[in-house]
Amino acid sequence: MNPVLIPSIRLYHRQPCTTLENPVNIKLPERYAKSRALVLTAAALTLGACSMFHAKPADEVSAADINLNSSWHARIASPADLAGAVQMSGSASMAPGAKRGTTQIVMKLGNTSPGGIHPWAIHRGQCGADEGVFGTLDNYSPVLVGSDGTGVSNATVAINTPTTGDYFVSIQASPGNQKLTVACGNLAAPTA
Repeated sequence: MNPVLIPSIRLYHRQPCTTLENPVNIKLPERYAKSRALVLTAAALTLGACSMFHAKPADEVSAADINLNSSWHARIASPADLAGAVQMSGSASMAPGAKRGTTQIVMKLGNTSPGGIHPWAIHRGQCGADEGVFGTLDNYSPVLVGSDGTGVSNATVAINTPTTGDYFVSIQASPGNQKLTVACGNLAAPTA
């Protein structure tokens, strides 16, 4: 076998009448030299772009992204006078909505009768001392209870989220019996 030298590459090929190994220098055509240089440059750029030492840009935060502890929270429970008949539990939260000047409310119920439909709303005041609905009743879709006895309902009210005051969530027995409150929870104001 005779070795063939190509810059930094050694190839072997057979020559039938020779037993001596003589290196042969082969000059690559110009077009291959350029291709090789392009491939090496592309590989270097690709590896450089994937470097784990690559600086990552800082995340930008705008005033709209800042939530200065502006969420209200409530624990929901059935009133004591319904003990033994109804024992609902759950939670509610009220926070600034995605659109300016709105409030997003989430209410979750548990330990309820499967298939139940319960109207609900956020009110001004405290449980047992109602001062009126926050927004309008049309803002609040009734919570539909699933087969597992839980339900979730969301509401968006076109009012700025309050920063002070007294608010509570009230859950009624059914669309046909909205005078009976079956669960209630006072909302705790955001802490400063």
